[in-house]
Amino acid sequence: MSKSLLNSVQFPADLRKIRQQDLPQLAAELREFIINIVATKEGHLGASLGVVELTIALHYVFNTPDDILVWDVGHQAYGHKILTGRRDNFHTNRQMGGICGFPKRDESEYDAFGTGHSSTAISATLGMAIASQLTAAAGRQHIAVVGDASIASGMAFEALNHAGVTNTNLLVILNDNAIGIDPSVGSLKDYLTRVTLDNAPETDNIFEALNFKYSGPIDGHDIDVLISELKKLQQVDGPKLLHIITKKGKGLRQAEEDQVKYHAPGKFDAETGNLVKKETAHLPPKYQDVFGKTIVELAAQNEKIVGITPAMPTGSSLKYMMDAYPDRAFDVGIAEQHAVTFAAGLATQGMVVYCNIYSTFLQRAYDQLIHDVCLQNLPVIFCLDRAGIVGEDGATHHGIFDLAYLRCIPNLIIAAPSNEIELRNLLYTVQKKLEHPIAIRYPRGRGQIVDWEKSFSEIKIGEGRKLKSGSEIAVLSVGNMAYNVTEAINAISEKKLLGHYDLRFVKPLDHDLLHQVFRQYNKIVTVEDGVVKGGFGGAIAEFASENNYKNLIKIIGIGDYFPEHGSVEQLQEQAGLSPEKIREVIISLL
Repeated sequence: MSKSLLNSVQFPADLRKIRQQDLPQLAAELREFIINIVATKEGHLGASLGVVELTIALHYVFNTPDDILVWDVGHQAYGHKILTGRRDNFHTNRQMGGICGFPKRDESEYDAFGTGHSSTAISATLGMAIASQLTAAAGRQHIAVVGDASIASGMAFEALNHAGVTNTNLLVILNDNAIGIDPSVGSLKDYLTRVTLDNAPETDNIFEALNFKYSGPIDGHDIDVLISELKKLQQVDGPKLLHIITKKGKGLRQAEEDQVKYHAPGKFDAETGNLVKKETAHLPPKYQDVFGKTIVELAAQNEKIVGITPAMPTGSSLKYMMDAYPDRAFDVGIAEQHAVTFAAGLATQGMVVYCNIYSTFLQRAYDQLIHDVCLQNLPVIFCLDRAGIVGEDGATHHGIFDLAYLRCIPNLIIAAPSNEIELRNLLYTVQKKLEHPIAIRYPRGRGQIVDWEKSFSEIKIGEGRKLKSGSEIAVLSVGNMAYNVTEAINAISEKKLLGHYDLRFVKPLDHDLLHQVFRQYNKIVTVEDGVVKGGFGGAIAEFASENNYKNLIKIIGIGDYFPEHGSVEQLQEQAGLSPEKIREVIISLL
């Protein structure tokens, strides 16, 4: 058996000592290494398998980290991490205290820019290239690796538009595999497909029209071709774009054949590629499926219902509606700003619009939310999936800011259902006459109710509910934090002293219920899986101040920091949101 090449590579300087003719062996070893780790530790798989040859070629040709390399989005950076000093601790990927699943500046000098969200690489790399010009860093190369789904985003086009009128040493590598997490969509995808099928650039090349020197398309799995082309482009001045064709999941048959499922497949058999089967029929549903299945039911009864998602039809489960009612369900690609204003336009014409965006991704469309929806008081229904702490994806993906950044916007209703049935009933309620926009936030993963598909029941907007009576301390919770609070209360011997209220709505607050609570209890504890500053607890404190209540108020939530990656349970414990930590706070007040 030939000697392992991967074991000899600690950093790219070691890689550059390997003979070019031996690099295919290194590529095979790197693929096997990624597959073996992800099979047991979980994580993102297909994207990194698709760029193994590109990763090797980039670090072989360019003098990283002096030459700057930015991966967009970071799903595809596993091979990069392994070749840049993190091979021996790659098994800690996405685990608490381990390495991050995305490029991260304070983790390695080779991670030039943090890229947990997509379509940012060209802007960031252009900024670095301009900085090199201003500081006379002659000869430095600046490379942004962008997927075909990411480059369709408005931000990527803004950066291309700017870069095309500069003379920066910028190389954009378009990694074209016709898929992001779900299949790529839109006319740009169709254009790239035509270029690929013709095996030559069209005469009217969109990138050349933007003043980029275009080359390709070339085979992104041929290391020799890649190295040759990259060396040529090293000598070319000004902005340039290399178009490569790759296959997501390359090297693992199942990952090539089912690219959506093997984007982040969970545990699987590294030898066979088969997924580790989990019996899920007896389990409660995922919140995303409660949304997806409920909206199909509602759409069958209401022809005005429309669904929108920016590039996450599978992750949001809007795929159910796209299959059932393809003319009324839209994947608009990685384009959150467009998704929100598109929803606003539909709402002006009387359509009932469910715009499903992950909480962390709605941050990218904040101006549109304020200016195009809320200022005009258009009744768009925002379904914010992955709200709260999401786990192993870490700081870039936690949906912990939404209550704070939404609460300050006039006209916007904010709801946080505590379980699957409450979510289902809210989705039913808001498709009737809705006078304002509403954001309905719910967490990643499964709920706790198996028998959730009950007959619909209307929920009064702005009305909370009492879950338990008490006499000394009232605990006010929103969303699925009701479960943690219930568990905490049940573990306290003096639980008869404790009341528990599910507010349901952060805006408008249930003033009648709150007046009852503040008059009945001396001490109030609020619990939310969002940031404390500006969040639900702050709203309760404002209510107390406005009404001259002097009750003691203790706010439990996420402090003024970015939670890192780890399991949801670990991160809740760290933030003080676990049942045990909530119990400790309550006992300290008794």
